[in-house]
Amino acid sequence: MNEHCVSHSADVRVWLGLLVILGPVLLVAMDGSVLFLAMPKITEALSPTADQALWILDIYGFAVGSLLIAFGNLGDRYGRLRLLMIGAAVFGAGSAGAAFAPTPELLIAFRMLMGVAGATLLPSALAVLSELFIDPRQRSKAIGIFAATFAAGFAIGPVVGGQLLNRFWWGSVFLINLPVAVLFLLLAPILLREVRSTRPGRVDALSVLLSAAGILLSVYAIKQAVAEGLTMTSVVTGIAGIVILGWFVRRQRHLDRPLIDFRLFRDRVFTIAIITGLLPLAAWSSAAYLAGIYLQSVLGLSVLHAALLALPGAAVLTVTCIVTPALVERVGKRAALITCHFCIAAGLLLLVPTGLSGGIGWYIASTVIAGVGYGISFSVVADTAVAAVPAERAGSAAAIAETSNEIGNALGIALLGSLATLLFRLQGPDLAGTLNETLQIPNLAPAVAGEAKTAFVTGLHAAAVTAGILHGALGTLALRWIPKSLPHTDDAGAPPVQDIGEERSMQR
Repeated sequence: MNEHCVSHSADVRVWLGLLVILGPVLLVAMDGSVLFLAMPKITEALSPTADQALWILDIYGFAVGSLLIAFGNLGDRYGRLRLLMIGAAVFGAGSAGAAFAPTPELLIAFRMLMGVAGATLLPSALAVLSELFIDPRQRSKAIGIFAATFAAGFAIGPVVGGQLLNRFWWGSVFLINLPVAVLFLLLAPILLREVRSTRPGRVDALSVLLSAAGILLSVYAIKQAVAEGLTMTSVVTGIAGIVILGWFVRRQRHLDRPLIDFRLFRDRVFTIAIITGLLPLAAWSSAAYLAGIYLQSVLGLSVLHAALLALPGAAVLTVTCIVTPALVERVGKRAALITCHFCIAAGLLLLVPTGLSGGIGWYIASTVIAGVGYGISFSVVADTAVAAVPAERAGSAAAIAETSNEIGNALGIALLGSLATLLFRLQGPDLAGTLNETLQIPNLAPAVAGEAKTAFVTGLHAAAVTAGILHGALGTLALRWIPKSLPHTDDAGAPPVQDIGEERSMQR
């Protein structure tokens, strides 16, 4: 009887520990998308330039994606719970700073700090979770809940942001992070235990710097060229970014423990899986960002109305993410990946009929159909990537899969958002860099406002068609490249915990 009570108490403690871990995970995911409906309010309050507005949105994702693997290694060496606690504290501090930032520059800086903290949270949270559950089946279920929570965070971010903005000022979308961070800092030492790898890897600091600098310089060059045309600054910056990224790739090939093991990309299935981790996030983030502006600034809806319209797509995405593992058991990963890309392509193309009026139905249909594809991609990418490589490379594969998600989220806004901005600049009235800035000009003539809205909708269509074509092409490639039977992971549905911990950051 006593043994049963002890066992039940331990079981409850484990699941409470999972709930505590899910708090930071939900915050990191939500903060990748919570600003999509907030940008009109932020533009009104801080008046950022078109370039600054894009950096406010995507600097967070770039910081998370650039540092995920590095912080996974640091957690292996110095303790994952310790890093998780530090990350939660810094994330809370960055959120408070962002909420009260008086200028666009400071908001960008605090968003970057939040991204750095977010990069500590994801690998450490999954590592601690994996050590928390000894039973393989329970661990598999917990990892599934972890993945569903992360996907749900991305999906509900705009909805939560819209609800808050309907009642409070724009900074409230950051302040909601503070209670969760404080609660985690209080409960984590009680419910969780420290985890270290038995063979911690050395972090190659130069590789971390090269990857982050190369990505940021390249994206900065693109944004600068879009906002101001080709200038000496954008050309030189772009060349520097490409050279640094080339240096980074070459360095990885000569390291015993590379930050990214590019040899894994020799496997076609692995390559398809990683692109599936990147492209859907890129399409989803850019579509959600541009659609948020479309609903509010073109159709004139309130932020609350826009948030409610995002609910059907968010619900479909979340439910799909939850049920996909069971469906994959029946139809296989190949069919799931192919369905994923064609659903996203079809959903994105449904944005093309939207116009200056009557676009609500098309928007909802787009988010619902594409939501099926997004949910599938969030669920199967890590498993497919891990199953495609030898067991001893499972950690590297899982880490690259997670990184592709975060980089995709940032690149979508950076590249597809820049495409929309470019078309607005070329076809709009040329009075300001963005639609929201243009509409705030005093005594703006209705005809000029209509011209600006038409130019923005053209940019929205171009971004949607571009992303749709890319997904159609990737779906076709998956149809040709992926064999009809794929290798599976172990019975628990996850690679062995020790493999992940010793290889990288135990990310799935």
